[in-house]
Amino acid sequence: MIDKLEMFIALVRERHFGRAAESIGITQPTLSSAIRQLEDQLNVQLVHRGSRFQGLTPEGERVHALALRIVGDMRALREEMRAVRSDLEGTLRIGVVPTALPMVADLVSPYAARHPGVRFQILSRTSAEILEQIDRLDLDAGITYLDSDALRRRTRFPLYEERYCLLVSVSDPLSARETVSWQEVGGEQLCLLTPDMQNRAIVDRHLAAAGITARARVESNSIIALAAHVMTGKWASVVPEKLGAMFVSGGLLAAVPIRGDDVEGSQTIAIVVAQREPLTPLLSALVDIAGGRRG
Repeated sequence: MIDKLEMFIALVRERHFGRAAESIGITQPTLSSAIRQLEDQLNVQLVHRGSRFQGLTPEGERVHALALRIVGDMRALREEMRAVRSDLEGTLRIGVVPTALPMVADLVSPYAARHPGVRFQILSRTSAEILEQIDRLDLDAGITYLDSDALRRRTRFPLYEERYCLLVSVSDPLSARETVSWQEVGGEQLCLLTPDMQNRAIVDRHLAAAGITARARVESNSIIALAAHVMTGKWASVVPEKLGAMFVSGGLLAAVPIRGDDVEGSQTIAIVVAQREPLTPLLSALVDIAGGRRG
């Protein structure tokens, strides 16, 4: 039954029989047969039939929600039993908002040293994608902003407060300043993250509080692309201080703290996981590492 539920979850995720079968390493006929067997066992129709996937029946929607819970619990049970027999093993999949990527090594390095049998997948995702993929069991944990969406039906462990700096070329007159204001930030030719990124929404709120309408002539979902533009000496960007510290080490850029706005000056970055007790051994180890790092 569990293997059929996992196949059903894959079908709902991919919304295509062929892609779903490929994603879990089976043939399409095997997947189709398994879905029909699951329908027979539950005595309900789960999928609208047609030449291609046409969505779930109301019963299928209900079964999908229950399947996510059942499969999640079974994975946790398997992991718990592996941990009882030996040290932790398996793969920990962590989705991270781009602005928090520089700190992930601070968690993974001590974790890997303590538990050699664990492998890590670090995936750059938007905050919305992280929460959606945690709910779909595609991610084990996320490192994202602690906002109302992250709080809903999820367990969270705060990591640090994100503060912001102006990233400029060392040739920019503002590079020698100890701090700058958001009004001064608004006077720069800005390149910023795209509007679908939560960091961009935060930056826009800070600028609006200073009476500035954000006007970014260059937008990208890549931090590397923004830094490359700043290196030309013609652009400036707003990034978290932890990220700014990475780029200034080469001596080409300067990261100037931004102070003096009417909006709360920092955003909490946290580990977010599905609301399930107890935590799996892999996630418990991650939280322990994070707790030691905060201490």
